[in-house]
Amino acid sequence: MIKRKKLFKNLLILSSISYILPVLFFLSGSLKNFEFKVYDLLSKHLSPSDKSDNICLIYIDQFSIEELNKQGITWPWPRQIYAPVIDYLSEADAVFIDILFTENSSYGIEDDKIFAESIKKSKNVYLPFALSKEKGKIDEKYIKNIAYPTAIDTKLQYGSLLFPIDELKNNAQGLGNVSILPDEDGIYRRIPLFFKVEEFTVPNFVMSYFIKKNKVYIKNNVVLINNTIIPLDEENLLLKFSKDKYPFHLFSFAELLDASIKNSKKESSNIKKNFFRGKTVFIGLTAAGLFDLKPTPISSKTPGVFIHATTFENLINKNFIKVAPKSIIFSIMLILAIFIPYAFLKQHSLKINMLIFIFSGLFLICIEVVLFKLSIYMQFLPSFVCLIFSSIISLLYSYAVEGKERSFIKRTFTQYMDKRIVDYLLTHPEFITPGGQKTTVTVFFADIAGFTTIAEKLSPENTALMLHKVLNSLTEVVITHSGIVDKYIGDCIMAFWGAPLKTESDEINACKAAIKCIESLEKINKEFSEKGMPSIKIRIGIHTGDAIVGNIGSDRLFNYTVIGDTVNIASRLESLNKFFNTSIIISKETYCKLTDSFVARELGVITVKGKTKPLTIFEILGQKDNINFEKISLVEKYNEGYSLYKEQKWNDAKEIFKSILNDFPEDGPSKFYLRKIEEFLSGKQLTEDWIIVKMEEK
Repeated sequence: MIKRKKLFKNLLILSSISYILPVLFFLSGSLKNFEFKVYDLLSKHLSPSDKSDNICLIYIDQFSIEELNKQGITWPWPRQIYAPVIDYLSEADAVFIDILFTENSSYGIEDDKIFAESIKKSKNVYLPFALSKEKGKIDEKYIKNIAYPTAIDTKLQYGSLLFPIDELKNNAQGLGNVSILPDEDGIYRRIPLFFKVEEFTVPNFVMSYFIKKNKVYIKNNVVLINNTIIPLDEENLLLKFSKDKYPFHLFSFAELLDASIKNSKKESSNIKKNFFRGKTVFIGLTAAGLFDLKPTPISSKTPGVFIHATTFENLINKNFIKVAPKSIIFSIMLILAIFIPYAFLKQHSLKINMLIFIFSGLFLICIEVVLFKLSIYMQFLPSFVCLIFSSIISLLYSYAVEGKERSFIKRTFTQYMDKRIVDYLLTHPEFITPGGQKTTVTVFFADIAGFTTIAEKLSPENTALMLHKVLNSLTEVVITHSGIVDKYIGDCIMAFWGAPLKTESDEINACKAAIKCIESLEKINKEFSEKGMPSIKIRIGIHTGDAIVGNIGSDRLFNYTVIGDTVNIASRLESLNKFFNTSIIISKETYCKLTDSFVARELGVITVKGKTKPLTIFEILGQKDNINFEKISLVEKYNEGYSLYKEQKWNDAKEIFKSILNDFPEDGPSKFYLRKIEEFLSGKQLTEDWIIVKMEEK
């Protein structure tokens, strides 16, 4: 109890420090830029290589600029140059032109009219506007046409808008903002869906499409598209980029312009007009000199239009990254802050602690990878920092405070215990705590039958010699089978399995040791016979149960032992052998842990003196690979007779037991139940608990 209180106190202190400091560090935002790098790493290596079949990108690239330049058309192009391309894309579901047309064309009013007419005719063109932090005059009449009617709380406040010229904005299907800002480190990973201009809620570029199609619903600051909640990270959609270099259908503007001209002349082209039917098309700048290249997690030079196309793909295909809530992160940090100090306090091996740290780190990485594969992003560094911090704090405590305890153990107990146990105690000092530890053990008692009578016939020297020979042999057997010899009590030896080292085969080893002890008597009795000393027989009792194991001695004298009711029961089982004329009796608790390699039989349900709880007991006769056929036959017949006895078929059971005694006259259990049957046949009254045999003697 004292050790538990100390462990709990230390754990509470270490866990509190290991949790609170990393949480404060996380909430301060100090990890934010580093966390961005983790997201970039995951995006670069784990993003899918999916190709979107319904999205096309038309690049105004260097090739297009050079091709038109050969025809005497220099950049910026006349706006009517876009008209045939817009006409060619008339069957597309939507055409987003990622170019700001905020001023009249330098080529004259007619140039704007031709472009505006093609936009009007196509009925599928969406144009961008720009936002500014500076206060300016707002066209409230028009902004109401594009603003979403439901207000949304956002920190993204702007002072004014810069719309396309009237001829263009009045004919476009929708308008949205293209003014997006990168994260603090200059990388574009996230994009806002809505912005606030005074009291108006205006959409980003691609959201204008969903608003036009009446697919957007906002309630309680939650954005839904087609009844699907859009996960936002600090008001931004965390973009899921494709690892594929060409995730969309790509075309050069010059190629499409050529195809549109050929189509108007009814000439064939490699790019068919119906290819764009039902698709979403983005037109944007990619030429290096046009300054619309932005760094993203997957590339240092990503065309801006690619970001808008990725946003659209994420939303239309519900292929977005969900951001794990902070409550999940805090929960994982709390688990680590408790688990790591607890594990380090329980395991005092540096190697094991390092393995715990490594596997915990790998586990966090695996969680991160699996979640990202499932399109869920959970911030990694808070948990990892918590892991590192709690490990360092726990190690410092372990080596500063518990180093003294380790020195004490090694100095004090090496001379009293087997090196194997000392080594174990070095890594588990809790076992030497006064009062010990409660654990499940298998207790073994072996006693020389009738030793008092035998000793009366021997000289003191021969009595001592006999005890030495027997106890020495039994001790070697116990230790060979991984048992711990607890003590010698006169002619009795007490041993146990399950502490301090616990294994799955403790009960099996105890029973194997019992069989070997019986077998070892043959050699011992032969020696005794040669010296004119009487032969001996030993009785063994084994029981498995909870007990207190540890230093039950004093401050001066170390006594690693086991105490508790389990010990008393094992002692009682050893004594029961004289009633059944058996050698090895084990409890059901031990029997249930054995394999079918043992030959055993149930002796009955008994209560021993001083106990009220019934015990089911068994006799171990040997192991199947080292026992004669007659004993196996005996057990089979006995089991048949005992089953009839339990069914109260007295006469049938009586015949079976008599048959056994004809072949095995000394079989104690058969004699025992034959006497019980005679009692019932002679009129002994049956009670509800008649099956329980009450043993009133020790």
